[in-house]
Amino acid sequence: MGYTALYRKFRPHTFEDVKGQDHIVTTLKNQIKANRVGHAYLFCGTRGTGKTTIAKIFAKAVNCLHPVNGSPCNECEMCKSISAGTSMNVIEIDAASNNGVDNIREINDEVSYSPTEGKFKVYIIDEVHMLSIGAFNALLKTLEEPPAYVIFVLATTEAHKIPITILSRCQRYDFKRISIETISDRLMELMEEEKVEVEERGIKYIAKKADGSMRDALSLLDQCIAFYLGETLTYEHVLEVLGAVEVEVFSALLNEIISKNLVGAIHRLEDLVMQGRELGQFVLDFTWHMRNLLLVKTSDNIEDVLDVSSDNLRLLKEDASHIEAHTLMRFIRIFSELSNQIKYASQKRILIEIALIKLCQPSMENQEDTILDRIKAIEEQLEKGVVVSQETAVHNKATDFGNRVQKVEEEEVNVHYDKAAPEDLKEVMAHWKSIISEANPRLKVVLSSAQVRYNAKDEKDNRLFVVFHDFLGEPYTKEPEGKEELERIIAKKIGKQVEVNMILSNDQTAQDGRLVKINVDDVIRNQIHMDVEVVDDEEEL
Repeated sequence: MGYTALYRKFRPHTFEDVKGQDHIVTTLKNQIKANRVGHAYLFCGTRGTGKTTIAKIFAKAVNCLHPVNGSPCNECEMCKSISAGTSMNVIEIDAASNNGVDNIREINDEVSYSPTEGKFKVYIIDEVHMLSIGAFNALLKTLEEPPAYVIFVLATTEAHKIPITILSRCQRYDFKRISIETISDRLMELMEEEKVEVEERGIKYIAKKADGSMRDALSLLDQCIAFYLGETLTYEHVLEVLGAVEVEVFSALLNEIISKNLVGAIHRLEDLVMQGRELGQFVLDFTWHMRNLLLVKTSDNIEDVLDVSSDNLRLLKEDASHIEAHTLMRFIRIFSELSNQIKYASQKRILIEIALIKLCQPSMENQEDTILDRIKAIEEQLEKGVVVSQETAVHNKATDFGNRVQKVEEEEVNVHYDKAAPEDLKEVMAHWKSIISEANPRLKVVLSSAQVRYNAKDEKDNRLFVVFHDFLGEPYTKEPEGKEELERIIAKKIGKQVEVNMILSNDQTAQDGRLVKINVDDVIRNQIHMDVEVVDDEEEL
């Protein structure tokens, strides 16, 4: 027989062999021992955590002729036939390729036939979230009230895609990611059985790279052993096969960045590229390295959380003493953004080089969290007696958000616009809501309840009259800020210069000792000094 992959060769056959899912194993064993087996189970969790494996062990255990403490004996005929895949009592279905209504109807027809041997027929439906809506609906009735001899075990990596009507009919078990210690201990145990010499440090890295998946860990280990067949599998060998970067390289790269040596950082990246290291993995690992540095920098007694060797921990503490926490947080932000961009990028190296430039030269970034690093850089220059040029000072000052806004506003004011005509004012009124949406919040509220009017007869009159109907608009009739802001927004919107006049509709004046209310249309006509046709925003334009 040909070679069998490690994850297939060492697949657990009893509950005791399953690692990292004790909360599920104990529950299922107790159910079997107490004869309280349910009719439908839902196994949820990330890949490689043992969902299908436990489902098969469970199928053997409920049919085993001589169970041992709730676990299958693996010696009786039922256990052997189920393990060999020849039993008619255990039906495995891949929902990814059998996801139609007809496939589920076949199951509904089959459950009416009792098992020819053993106690239960067990249907294991893998990747059940791939079933169509029609297939789920066809499964509902059978799943709710199956015959006493039928058990359904549904397995999925995406439980959120399963209808609530299915979830409510199942006992749900959530599989945890397996810890690094559990995976590494299991790998060391298997390597002793395989008589393969391995370095524990390398096994630890494989366990970490597996990200909680025992199957992934075994596949990675299989790959590393095949590359160095007959040799001791060392930590360096693992790094080379998996395209990973060791901590010492990260430390050297970070020192180049801290010292603002961009050329040196680019050369370090060049070395990694020439060694064939996978750049996407490098970004993830370097981000993780900086996370470890931040934990060392901000916490005490962090050794148990980091899960690194004593040599690496000493190196982390040394590097952490040379960098500020806020700087590390900025570095992590930049590389976290990079990790999202690099997944589908065709020029990964260029993206990484841009990120290194941002790390080495904070002035290249406009984010607010770079201000402290830029101030620190200026202070260091002043301490060394380096005179900061006026151009540099202006550039640093301009990156402040408020100054940048002011600069943009000044540029807009300096732009020359032609005077608006009545047709332009008509356009302003037609798009009034979108125009006031760009005003500051307080002005926006007041403008939303105001009326807008203009002179439709004089083509040279570019005045727009904004009429407020309550006291909230009174400050804007006296102060120029709101008027100027609205003029600037309109000019940017239509490309024409409009003169805005703000009026309060309940303005009063003293005549013969009495307060007399002013008619708004009369006020507008007096300002225009002619008999006009005043159009407001409530009339048909």
